[in-house]
Amino acid sequence: MPKMGESVAEATILKWLKKEGDAIAIDEPVLEIATDKVDSEVPSQKAGILSKCLFEEGQVVKVGEVIALIAVEGDTAKPETAKPAAPVAASNIAASTPAGSTASTPAPVASSNDPVSRTSSSGKFFSPLVRNMAKEEGITMAELEAINGSGANNRVTKQDLLHFIDSRKNSHQKSQTTLSTPVSAATPIASPSTPTLTTSGNVEIVEMDRMRKLIADHMVMSKHTSPHVTSFVEADVTNLVRWRDKIKSDFERKEKEKITFTPIFIEAVCKAIRDYPMINVSVDGNKIVIKKNINIGMAAALPSGNLIVPVIKNADMLNL
Repeated sequence: MPKMGESVAEATILKWLKKEGDAIAIDEPVLEIATDKVDSEVPSQKAGILSKCLFEEGQVVKVGEVIALIAVEGDTAKPETAKPAAPVAASNIAASTPAGSTASTPAPVASSNDPVSRTSSSGKFFSPLVRNMAKEEGITMAELEAINGSGANNRVTKQDLLHFIDSRKNSHQKSQTTLSTPVSAATPIASPSTPTLTTSGNVEIVEMDRMRKLIADHMVMSKHTSPHVTSFVEADVTNLVRWRDKIKSDFERKEKEKITFTPIFIEAVCKAIRDYPMINVSVDGNKIVIKKNINIGMAAALPSGNLIVPVIKNADMLNL
């Protein structure tokens, strides 16, 4: 399982594009995976025959785990009759013994971080992040198991846990208010009601696709994890506009791309971060983490209408 980002520790197998016994060429996509950040295809690093798929569609796999075995040219062992041997995990999709060897097809071995250690007594899977958050908030395993997860195979996500924590705090505050307020015999006690969607007129209800759900979850999650502050400063960019108008024709002829204001703004941000490195920081408890690399995220629209944010690594080292 390849690593799809710095903070990505696991991925969900969406679909196997190849079946056991299928021939695979180098760099040919073998399966589709999904993380909290992106959906992508995993290409094969070897040419051969797909002898074994070690995980099923919908399963969550840790980064670095072997997800499939490929018999390369020269293998004498057949996948159906091969006896298990020690695995070789040199690549994301492990290849079996190289040409000329008579060793049998390797079999997977559970790692020290086996997902079983992250499951409850009922067998329900919980990620390390969810378990740590539950521990910090004093949420019991029984409460954790009662949460209806929105992730793959009803897995409880960070957002599910945040919603549960918020609702528990609200219910606790309501109960404290009820206990402290005298209720007369004539005062009815209102029962909590679940908000329902009411529509009228000519409307259409469309089910969100997976990416749009993630975008919505991440937008809400960012409000929980980072303070949002907006500041407006007026600047005279007359010279900038004149410069772009002057060079845009030559730029397009040379680079085969139109120059917009976006790369100019990104360059300005990079120079500002160099002058003021304390802009490029994050907070870890009571510590400030200063990022030495200047990596800029730039929003980009997809044909589907969804939005992704590709990261331009070391943007200050690049030209327009």
